[in-house]
This record gives sequence, structure tokens and C-alpha cells, in this order.
Amino acid sequence: MSATPDTTTTKARQLSATPDMDKIKARVKATWMAGDYGTFAKYLEPGALEILANWGIAPGSRMLDIACGAGQVSIPAARAGVKVTGVDIATNSIEQARARATAQGLSIQFKEGDAEQLPYPDASFDTVVSLIGAMFAPRPALVAAELVRVCRPGGRIIMANWTPTGFIGQMFKVIGKHLPPPPGIPSPVLWGAEATVRERLQDGIDDLTMMRRCYPSFKYPFGVPEVVEFFRQFYGPTNRAFAALDADGQVALRRDLEQLWSEHNRATDGSTWIEPEYLEVIAIRA
Repeated sequence: MSATPDTTTTKARQLSATPDMDKIKARVKATWMAGDYGTFAKYLEPGALEILANWGIAPGSRMLDIACGAGQVSIPAARAGVKVTGVDIATNSIEQARARATAQGLSIQFKEGDAEQLPYPDASFDTVVSLIGAMFAPRPALVAAELVRVCRPGGRIIMANWTPTGFIGQMFKVIGKHLPPPPGIPSPVLWGAEATVRERLQDGIDDLTMMRRCYPSFKYPFGVPEVVEFFRQFYGPTNRAFAALDADGQVALRRDLEQLWSEHNRATDGSTWIEPEYLEVIAIRA
């Protein structure tokens, strides 16, 4: 694919000109350390296993899992014989991932780090993946450049990103109505828009394919009010949104979230079953 001549300039701008970036990055880290992502992700793990299997990552190959959380992709990949490295901005998630790997006798290198400045040399990995993770870093041009930099020539960069029009994109829109995001920071769900991804992944890419999919097995064995409360307790962005609102604001946010979940719930047995859309991105490193 053709390269855009001003990518370096764009990266430099994002490094130097974004206002209060230290505060923004501290807020990002605090958001993902809020709640308990290991507990939150347990209902997402069946779907993560299915997505990982479809990616077909070869045993013995080197894989970097960016924004690895508590190891939902890293650990099953390592069990399948992949040489896995995981990185995440949240200290507590890395600690959970290390504990899980140790308990299962798996050798995985987990490290605290930032998707915008990965602590690895150029061309270190055969496959670089991010399952609903790197999309939340505030400077996407830096993320795109790092994805390409650490992937070897001929290797694959694979992302799964929530779309703007899908259920999770709509959930973030509801939250944003009650608690507006910081100004000047691109919406994370733009990583789920094909045109935006094509703009971001141009330099150093030979081939780029994208497909909209539904996240498999997005199911909870309890009703909508309990799901919203589960998100409030354990999912960092929702936890922080509720914490930032007064009592009346929390009531209003809970009401709107319950309405959204109810409108999209496909279950009829008292449980909750949603089919959220994500964009699968597969790029081949030049």
C-alpha cells in the first residue's frame, strides 16, 4: 500500500502538541486499573478463544499481545505452543496475567507498557495482535507506527476493534452523553471504522483486509440490571464513569445503560445475550 508523506510529522505532532498528555495518560492507566479486568473478562473468554482460533497463529511463532489484560488471549495461545509476549498499561492486569501463567506452568513474558511506545526492538514478532485493546490508546498515529515497527517483514498485525455503530460503540456514546470524553482525543471506536483504519495503516503495510464480525458468546447468566452493575463494578471505563457522577447522575446513567442493554438483548430466559459488532483488521507487514 502507498505511504503518506506526512506520517512522521503526524507522529511528532501527537508526541508534542497534545495538551496535558501526561494527565491524559495517567487517566487512561487509572481507568484500566479500576474495577477488576480479570473478573470482568471471564464471560468474554469463550468468545476470545473462538477469535484466537480463527486467527490461526502457528505454534512456535513469536506473538505480541498488546493490551493483553489478564491474559485472555496470551494464555490460550501459549498453551497452543505459541511463543507469547504480553504487554498492558495496567499494573494489576499484568500481575493477574503473570499469576495465571505461573499457575498453569506457562512461560510467557508479561510486561507493563504502553501501546504508543512499545518496549521491544524493531521486527521482534511474527504476529502482533490486539483484541479490543490498543484501540483505547489516545494517540492512534503512534499506535499504528508501533504496531508496524515491532512486526517483522511479512508478519501479520491483527486487531479486533469495536465499531462506532455496534452495540459497544453505542454504549460508549451513552456514557459520553453523561460524562464527555477529554477534548482533542480521537474516539477509540474510530479504530472500528474501515476508512480510518486505512488512513492509519498505510506506511509499511503490503496488504490490508477488514471484515465486520459479531463477537461470539457475548452472554451473561443474569438479567440486564445485573449486567449493568457487573460492568459498573468490574469494567474500568464504566466504573470510572459512575465514580465521576453524583448520585442523580449515576441514576440517570444506569437508567440509560439498562435501556440500551434491554433494547439489544436477544435472550428470552432472564439472561442477557448481546451480539456486539467489531472490525477485524489483518495487515501484512511490508
